[in-house]
Amino acid sequence: MPEISPNKPYRIGRSKTGLGLFATRKIKKGSKIVRYFGPMLDSRNKKHQNVDNKYLFEISNRWTIDGSVRKNIARYINHACRPNAESDVNKRKRRVIIRAVKTIQPGEEINYDYGTDYFKIFLKPIGCKCDHCEKRRAKKEAEKRADARAEKQRLKLKAEKKAAKDVARAVAKPAKTKAVKTKAVKAKAVKTKAATTKSLKTKSLTTNPLKVKSTRTKAATAKTASKLARGKASPHARGGGQPTRTKASRTRPLKSSAAAPGPERASAT
Repeated sequence: MPEISPNKPYRIGRSKTGLGLFATRKIKKGSKIVRYFGPMLDSRNKKHQNVDNKYLFEISNRWTIDGSVRKNIARYINHACRPNAESDVNKRKRRVIIRAVKTIQPGEEINYDYGTDYFKIFLKPIGCKCDHCEKRRAKKEAEKRADARAEKQRLKLKAEKKAAKDVARAVAKPAKTKAVKTKAVKAKAVKTKAATTKSLKTKSLTTNPLKVKSTRTKAATAKTASKLARGKASPHARGGGQPTRTKASRTRPLKSSAAAPGPERASAT
């Protein structure tokens, strides 16, 4: 770890992501904190194109600072999505200065935004661990836990309502079953009574032969009367019964001439 002069307003210390740079005294807004320096890499030089590490600070399309050297104190400044410092790039002089964008209190960690390209390549896959992102993640986790508790409570209430309905059904079911059983018993009693009555009638007819004989005699008499009624001829029927009295039969019959000839027939003879 490089030595830092006591006159400098910062120190190297342990942070959430490893080592970081912390303020040792109050740093006013806009004041210079530290310079980001290192060997200059030229994109036109084929040897420089093979250099690859996490401390490369691109100034322009051609020039890039290799800040991996130990003497570069600015390399210990970590990224933050809501930083308290920023990088001031001077392309003409090829210099990068880290300045405070707000007042930094003693003991507070110094940080700045590394840029979109660096964030997508190195930080997004593992997740940003700055204070802002940590608070946002903690808030999301708290909301998730609250939603889980609310869902659990909702399911509990639903289960309780279902249990209450089941109990109500269990209480109402015996009464309904009792009513159905009572109705069935009544129907069975009616059927039994009808069967008993029929049985008693049959038994009385079987055990009383005189009554059976009388009933049979009555039936036979009724049958005979029916047959006679069907077989009797009508008094006006043609060819049946007694002859109808005609007009000739109602007049006085004449005496036969053969039996007692009259005087006229005798004189003529």
